[in-house]
Amino acid sequence: MVNVYFEKLYRYERKQEYVGVAIPFKKGEYFDLDKLSVVQKDKKLVHQAKVTAKYDDGSIKFAYVRFLADLAANKTCFATVLTGKETEEELKEATGITNLDALSLENVSKLSCNVNKEAGTISVDTGVLKFSLANNSSNIFSKLEDGYRDYTEDNFVGPNLSVKNRTSEDSFKLDNYSFNIDSWRVVEAGAVSAIFEGKGHHDLIEESENGAKRIDFELRITAVSGKPYLDVAYRIINTSDNPLEINSLEFFVKADVNKACDNELVDMAKALHESAGGDSTGCGDGAIDNSKTSGPVFHTRGINDLDDILSRTPVDTVRTVAARSNYKTDFYIGRDGFNANVIADDKGLLKEGNEHFAEVLYGTFFADRTDEKSGVCATIYQAMQNYPKAIKADKNGIGVMLVPENINKVVMQSGMAREQRFLLHFHGPEESMVEIDNRSLIYQMPDLGVISPDVFRESGALMDVFPTKLDDDVEIALINRCDAHDRNYGMLNWGDSVDQGYTKQGRANGKPVYSNNEYDYPHACALQFARTGTRRFYDYMANHASHWMDVDVCHYSKDPLRIGGMWEHTGGHIVNGIMVCSHEWVEGLMDYYHFTGDERGLETALGIGENVLRLLDTPMYAVPGEANARETGWALRALIALYVETNDKKWLSKCDWILDSFITWEKQYGHWLAPYTDNTLIRVGFMISVAIGSVMRYYRVFPRQDLKEMLIRAVDDLVDNCLLDNGLFYYKELPSLARNGNNTLLLESLAIAFELTADIKYLYPGFKTFKKTIGENVRAGVSNKTIVDDAVHVAGDSTKGFAQSFIPLITYYKALTEAGINYEDIR
Repeated sequence: MVNVYFEKLYRYERKQEYVGVAIPFKKGEYFDLDKLSVVQKDKKLVHQAKVTAKYDDGSIKFAYVRFLADLAANKTCFATVLTGKETEEELKEATGITNLDALSLENVSKLSCNVNKEAGTISVDTGVLKFSLANNSSNIFSKLEDGYRDYTEDNFVGPNLSVKNRTSEDSFKLDNYSFNIDSWRVVEAGAVSAIFEGKGHHDLIEESENGAKRIDFELRITAVSGKPYLDVAYRIINTSDNPLEINSLEFFVKADVNKACDNELVDMAKALHESAGGDSTGCGDGAIDNSKTSGPVFHTRGINDLDDILSRTPVDTVRTVAARSNYKTDFYIGRDGFNANVIADDKGLLKEGNEHFAEVLYGTFFADRTDEKSGVCATIYQAMQNYPKAIKADKNGIGVMLVPENINKVVMQSGMAREQRFLLHFHGPEESMVEIDNRSLIYQMPDLGVISPDVFRESGALMDVFPTKLDDDVEIALINRCDAHDRNYGMLNWGDSVDQGYTKQGRANGKPVYSNNEYDYPHACALQFARTGTRRFYDYMANHASHWMDVDVCHYSKDPLRIGGMWEHTGGHIVNGIMVCSHEWVEGLMDYYHFTGDERGLETALGIGENVLRLLDTPMYAVPGEANARETGWALRALIALYVETNDKKWLSKCDWILDSFITWEKQYGHWLAPYTDNTLIRVGFMISVAIGSVMRYYRVFPRQDLKEMLIRAVDDLVDNCLLDNGLFYYKELPSLARNGNNTLLLESLAIAFELTADIKYLYPGFKTFKKTIGENVRAGVSNKTIVDDAVHVAGDSTKGFAQSFIPLITYYKALTEAGINYEDIR
């Protein structure tokens, strides 16, 4: 029995809200999900569940459960996942009765998500929407019915792609592309929801010199039982050999098949003769007086004056709305089909104040068109974070501009991908604008189910990051370190971090060097979410994993050593980038899969693993000691993680080879020394610690006495040779480099030695490093913003800091509590 908690969030009740949660299980306890159910008060909830990971004995490690819950207005609530093994007492505690069969099933007769496949077409009926997806089509939907209007394929246009083909730095010609869906498949389907993936391509319409002839894309549509909306995700992939400068990328819903709305964008403030100044925080301090406004467009902030304005913009002459929010929603409402639009660009973001953790919420961004027959609203997910964006409504329909023309610059390097999402909400003419706004905001910040950290700890499904005794100062420091990262707005930058250290070293010739999620920031955030239940750590994980899967992984290349691999930190994410085993991670992607149910996390991790195997066959890794401990250490960590996840022995094929190289390396040099200058072999403590941590992860799965002894010798060597008189470890073992070190990876090595021996002596050398790190003044919050190339950079620390330090800090912290040492004792 697992209680799933929903924090107090929205002021309105949500009936049968679509939610999902990851449930971990103990090894050997559950082998199928047949008896799993979800209950809330005295009702069973409609649910669907899938296994996302198994233990090596075939039992379930993780399941992802989707269900429709009733969520209370303005207060917390919970639902309970039952496994079928509850005692009568536990069942009574959860439901109030001892016979689960006596519970009614929540509105099951009104719900359906029927999926039929035949003759290259997938037909879907959610109980509210009916639509079809056809192979070999030039439209997303071949038809759609919402109960108010019947749409044909011609009502849906694109996304259409236009590219700037540069003939010189200052001149270009436009290459326009067709939109072609090759095939659809059902990713997942059940009583609650269905997910569909389409693969397709854009073809160059007219022959063009140096123009890319084909650009691939993927589509993903999520439909929910009983709901009038669809989540649409479009992922463009630069399958050309050159950078792709996108001129525009636009999707249209036409009210009439004969004409779509154009892509003209209007400055709404000028259209209303409003001052461009005012409160940039959107806090709504200044009221907007519409008493003397005659239209055809009206402006209001918040929902208090909506009724008055809507009465002056009747749907029988076509009402248009465009809106975005920061605090309260700014509505531009048009009469007689007047063009209403909103724009997200770098200059607007630079001058706009926003106090949210933007991974969780910045605001909403939508357009709605309603006539006397029906309406449709489109909401772009995280539009400001993924600028440039625009959205508009006019008499002819809706325009969703994933890249609007002539607003900022988007250049995708070869092999890059990037997904953008939007919600299509179909409704009747009577639908209230309050509910349209409400649904759009919920799309930006959906309700999230959270389970107790005790469930994760007791399951053993995750790394043990659960100290038995918590210290407030340590917890505050860990939270601050996670929150203090910088943020980089921009379609290709959101979900990544600029590393100022690398940048100042000149690694990108003065350009910002993106960390490319170095040290696996999503993994650290996933573990922090599991141990605290704090919502924003989940969103940090999800946003960074999304960017990682798209931008930081190579989706296309003529070089097989790049395909599926992860780029090392570099300028422009991948410009002049390389791939090496020391900068390829997989654990955060698998966490993302478990916590979201999105199988692409696992698929991306597997692709990185394949790339690691290919790299290990290159000459660089042929001689033990020639590649430093970090290189093969990280490779070992990735491969053993993939084996634990999949139980596929192919991932072990190189593990014994790496371990043998470590053994040979130690014998050859006496310890894990690394070549530095042509005539030196030195100790690099943090690189040795990477090797120790990786070998220990293998040891936990396959215990061996020789590995245990090698690990202890390595830690002993670190303590004997790398510790300075002041209690800190040095950076590297050369007079020119033996400065005070600040790398926390050595703390994990000490915790590992304690785990292997239970000898408290291994914890003492880490006191000064731990104390210094926890005591550092790290602050999260709003910081200065600058426009740098295609990014609005919000200053902060690189995510590398938290990603690198979290597991060492938490494992050492846990070891202290197990040894009976309180943090206050070492302060």
